[in-house]
Amino acid sequence: MSTNPAKTNLALQALLTNLIDYAGLFPPAALAMPSAARNYAAYRGGEYAWMLGRFVVPVSRLAEFAEAAAPLLPQSGVDAWRLSALCGAELAADVATIAAFNQQHEGRAIIDTIEFKADNVAAIEQAHALVPEDLAAYVEIPLTQDPRPLLETISEASLRAKARTGGVTADAFPSALQLARFIKACADEDVPFKATAGLHHPLRSLNRLTYETNSDSAVMHGFLNVFLAAAFAQNGMPEEQLAQLLEETVAANFQFDLGSVFWRGEMAVRGHLRNTRNLLAISFGSCSFTEPIEDLQRIGLL
Repeated sequence: MSTNPAKTNLALQALLTNLIDYAGLFPPAALAMPSAARNYAAYRGGEYAWMLGRFVVPVSRLAEFAEAAAPLLPQSGVDAWRLSALCGAELAADVATIAAFNQQHEGRAIIDTIEFKADNVAAIEQAHALVPEDLAAYVEIPLTQDPRPLLETISEASLRAKARTGGVTADAFPSALQLARFIKACADEDVPFKATAGLHHPLRSLNRLTYETNSDSAVMHGFLNVFLAAAFAQNGMPEEQLAQLLEETVAANFQFDLGSVFWRGEMAVRGHLRNTRNLLAISFGSCSFTEPIEDLQRIGLL
């Protein structure tokens, strides 16, 4: 895989490395499996491979993935593809399917991460009993309610959290206050999290909800806003100020230098950004890998 391009400064590298899990199978892109697999193979060999995370695939489509990706996967023992598998209602059966997949594709592709939904403490506890220790498990929880009771259970079970930050309809986007509350609670409880949906753009902005020419538009959260909010949440920034950061729309207000980033008088250094990415704000799923890069180029950060 390629190394970080020299033109990218060290603070930005720390924030963006392995940031984007490729979810090309999902709306609004909703690509066919062969196209998504080919894209991921190309991104792994491209200039910005250092920003690429896992390939996201439903467990129900693993056989389809195996067929489409077979000619693209590396030879045994050489840089295996890392996958994140979305589980359904039958978690025990999905975990068994994942174990069989990993055994069959050892050295070429590995599912080391799973994602599933749970909206109550009992469901999280039941899921915890089924998740093997060798899988990192993200629990998608609702943001419309106080997330702390669920995050406390997630923390006790050594699981991870997942936030849905958008979708293909305007009502799928949580408010800045709801998202700030989630990020702050994850930081306070030491719960690693990932985000999914609606984060194609680095800055909060008005964008089309789908790739259709007649698509409605909505104000979308920016991935720079979200992941910098996580860094500042670790430093103790209160929810109200985190919400203001999440609502930031001016690129010039995020100032990156060689070893730090500034936002309206607040600073996070490179080492702290790296710590945030390793221990708190892990990644986000996007159906496009090129769109975030093109937007970063447009605002002069790449």
